[in-house]
Amino acid sequence: MPRVDIPGSKSITARALFLAAAADGVTTLLRPLRSDDTEGFAEGLTRLGYRLGRTPGAWQVDGRPQGPAAAQAEVHCRDGATTARFLPTLAAAGRGTYRFDASAQMRRRPLLPLTRALRDLGVDLRHEEVEGHHPLTVTAAGVEGGEVVLDAGQSSQYLTALLLLGPLTRKGLRIRVTDLVSAPYVEITLAMMRAFGVEVAREGDVFVVPPGGYRATTYAIEPDASTASYFFAAAAVTGGEVTVPGLGTGALQGDLGFVEVLRRMGAEVATGPDGTRVRGTGELRGVTVNMRDISDTMPTLAAIAPFASGPVRIEDVANTRIKECDRLEACAHNLRRLGVDVATGPDWIEIRPGADGPKGARITSYGDHRIVMSFAVTGLRVPGISFDDPGCVRKTFPGFHEAFADLRRDIVR
Repeated sequence: MPRVDIPGSKSITARALFLAAAADGVTTLLRPLRSDDTEGFAEGLTRLGYRLGRTPGAWQVDGRPQGPAAAQAEVHCRDGATTARFLPTLAAAGRGTYRFDASAQMRRRPLLPLTRALRDLGVDLRHEEVEGHHPLTVTAAGVEGGEVVLDAGQSSQYLTALLLLGPLTRKGLRIRVTDLVSAPYVEITLAMMRAFGVEVAREGDVFVVPPGGYRATTYAIEPDASTASYFFAAAAVTGGEVTVPGLGTGALQGDLGFVEVLRRMGAEVATGPDGTRVRGTGELRGVTVNMRDISDTMPTLAAIAPFASGPVRIEDVANTRIKECDRLEACAHNLRRLGVDVATGPDWIEIRPGADGPKGARITSYGDHRIVMSFAVTGLRVPGISFDDPGCVRKTFPGFHEAFADLRRDIVR
């Protein structure tokens, strides 16, 4: 029975880096993810003047509740959405002038709901080229706080950024949310803020964040549930069995809910306090599933849908169109290249398996790590699958192809 050690969560590592930088004292992060995204976040903190120490398996961050030590800085956010959204928000709590830019891919992704909310809170923020996109400059003088309205219908990261900022403001924040996607990611944020000494109250659609700052701590990063989905899916499509330790009943990440989709399709799933096990049964049923709250695993399900006994329809995933690429269309394009019948709408995709099954093809990655990792699962059953940019997995899992090759040897018979 293969046991797969999944690297630390990208989402949790990014939040932990923000919290550690904002906390009073030195925080130790255990088992942080080391990938292009998290290295970019750490590099951004260093450019802002925060002190980071890195040893194998642990990072130490010397927090500054008063904000960045640097009075001026230029930060390149690479492809990282958390870096591009969280660091300007953190910088706003300090005093200085900070310019943020990003890759061409990240420049295309929207920021406007967050930057509009920051402006409503009095932050002097200027988009240099296209309104609502990088590059941008923050002229920071601290944040007073108060009430603000936020549309988080495109990304829950907008709400997370404001929640994380709240304790650094002078009065705290009352954030009224008019729409919210990927709600489990907000629950991660609230749980982690609690671990750093801040309790957020919720009154319906209003989040009340008190002032007062964070306290430093030692914080362990759990394995990445989105990354684990590829290994769980591998077990389901091959009739094999995979256990992921460290992702059990107490896990923070909502994307672990992907295993419940596999259960509905016919896989056996067991989740205990120490980990989760998935075993394929040789049956993979069609399913209709709303993936609004676990949309990062939508490509995983799309990639295994051709092996189901009936159509697989994935609904309420409009936000996947503004990720690293338009993931809904990327999945549809690649499935069609494999000879699979696919239909799409504004926020849904339906995959209709055929009698002949998918055939090998070169997968267009669009530079998106999740497209490559998802269709690697398809390749367990379909010979001849290759990728135009296999290296883009370094964004979250630099060793993915090696780990997946080990899994293939263990479970594919």
